[in-house]
Amino acid sequence: MVFSSVLFLFRFLPIFIICYFWAPQRMRNFILFLGSLFFYAWGEPVYVLLMLFSTLSDYVHGRLIDVFRGRRAAKGLLISSVIINLLVLGFFKYADFLIQTVNAVVGTTFPLFNLPLPIGISFYTFQTMSYTIDVYRGETKVQKNLLDFGVFVTMFPQLIAGPIVKYKQVEARLHKRETDIHRISYGAKRFIIGLAKKVLLANNIGVLWTDISAMNYAEMNVLTAWLGILAFAFQIYFDFSGYSDMAIGLGAVLGFHFPENFQYPYISASITEFWRRWHISLGSWFREYVYIPLGGNRHGVGKQLRNILIVWTLTGIWHGAGWNFLLWGLWFGVLLIMEKLILGKILSGIPKMLGRLYTCVAVLVGWVLFAVESPEGIAGYLSAMFGINAAGIWDRQALYFGTQYALLFVVAIIAALPVVKILVNKLESRHTGLAIAVYRFGEKLIPIMLLILSIAYVVEDSYNPFLYFRF
Repeated sequence: MVFSSVLFLFRFLPIFIICYFWAPQRMRNFILFLGSLFFYAWGEPVYVLLMLFSTLSDYVHGRLIDVFRGRRAAKGLLISSVIINLLVLGFFKYADFLIQTVNAVVGTTFPLFNLPLPIGISFYTFQTMSYTIDVYRGETKVQKNLLDFGVFVTMFPQLIAGPIVKYKQVEARLHKRETDIHRISYGAKRFIIGLAKKVLLANNIGVLWTDISAMNYAEMNVLTAWLGILAFAFQIYFDFSGYSDMAIGLGAVLGFHFPENFQYPYISASITEFWRRWHISLGSWFREYVYIPLGGNRHGVGKQLRNILIVWTLTGIWHGAGWNFLLWGLWFGVLLIMEKLILGKILSGIPKMLGRLYTCVAVLVGWVLFAVESPEGIAGYLSAMFGINAAGIWDRQALYFGTQYALLFVVAIIAALPVVKILVNKLESRHTGLAIAVYRFGEKLIPIMLLILSIAYVVEDSYNPFLYFRF
């Protein structure tokens, strides 16, 4: 079950923050660990045991790898840790998909498990795996305190949907961390920005995608199809980047520094650039623990392209148990290979705006593969987007959607681009009294207004999904 989501956060956070800062320094990890377990158990009361199992398993494996360092047993223990993690992830995430595939191909009738997917299992599984791998490589010290390791795995700000945090990125702050008014102020503003992205933008524009995705694709016109997939593109961006902002903000309040996960991906002029800006922590994980160990680009172009294809096959599967996710991963893998071979040189020689147009179209096609589950639905939606189904360019309903959501699209475009950042930098660079006064006034007033609006929407609106909870 998905949390009654943001509303629960408002009830949970004040009590937790009071307890956390009231407690002495030596007790804060204990408070954070218990609070994180309670937060997770609210949405997944049974699967909290699964998360604790993963925590204990990788803690023990890390300790044993350290004991047997330099011996063959250490490698066996690393393999054991990876296999256990992948088996747990594979069973809960992919078992029913594999059974359905076998039943469809062979004609068998094996029953499905029909188990709900544990929230955030892909995120915390990757985090614990990276720990044992880094301990084996000697890139991080083994954690001998089980409570501190439990805090790393269960830390509630980024537990559910990332960013994926490697142990070495927070190791020092697990033992000692400082908070002051500047960090708390920054964290609070970052949290509010993320909340506003999620509640005011993702939720509202997501309604349009919900309406359009329920339509008959064979009868859908071009304008409706493009409005729908644009709505989904903004919904998933503001939903996921909003959660990441909230996680980074809460982490700062608690004294942690989490890595950035998004850097204005929709301004990218190539798919290569897009994936340097989108879900940065996942790309970093696959690069460090899959691409480079496979050889990266060190053994010739042929093996480099093979490695890219492997990474993007795994990236697609990581996102979900469905053929559409595999197609989505392969789509971007093939585009990245084409950019390595041919397109990269072409893109570097044309105006950047054309590169951005190409990237926009390629990404939107990718979002169709991501959002529409069936092959027939994907084919039908793409046919509608490119006018192949002979349903026309537009109709009255498409114009209605366009006029109803025009202002929201404008706000979404501005929020997805570094427009505000550029304006703030210009105000900061001007040392006139008026510019400084405007900047300081806006810096204080805007977060307060966003928070009030967000709370109002949370209380009134029942449509409040987190798309990445299912991963």
